[in-house]
Amino acid sequence: QVHMVESGGGLVQAGGSLRLSCTASGLTLDAYAMGWFRQIPGNLREGVACISPSGRESYYHDSVKGRFTISRDNAKNTLYLQMNGLKPEDTATYSCAADNACSGAHVVGRFDYRGQGTQVTVSS
Repeated sequence: QVHMVESGGGLVQAGGSLRLSCTASGLTLDAYAMGWFRQIPGNLREGVACISPSGRESYYHDSVKGRFTISRDNAKNTLYLQMNGLKPEDTATYSCAADNACSGAHVVGRFDYRGQGTQVTVSS
């Protein structure tokens, strides 16, 4: 059974930083593209960043380019999202996902593995 657990969310002032982590069990991460998405209640899910299985390619939503960095440590089965220069509009629940491939900042495919999410709140 696949479990993906996010951590690192919290409350931060605008301009601050957070580092999210996602640890997976039940699957070997280096076989999957991985990514982060965020969602606000009542809104559609938004792909934030995606990274290829090898880690060589990464893709970002325009709104986070230059501020967020996605990375992975396949040996630790862990995905990261370093978030700098946070803005109030970044406030959302952030979840990690694993699947076949990246399509821009979205992880896409037939598996749809995802975690429950961690809340990020940015105050102005």
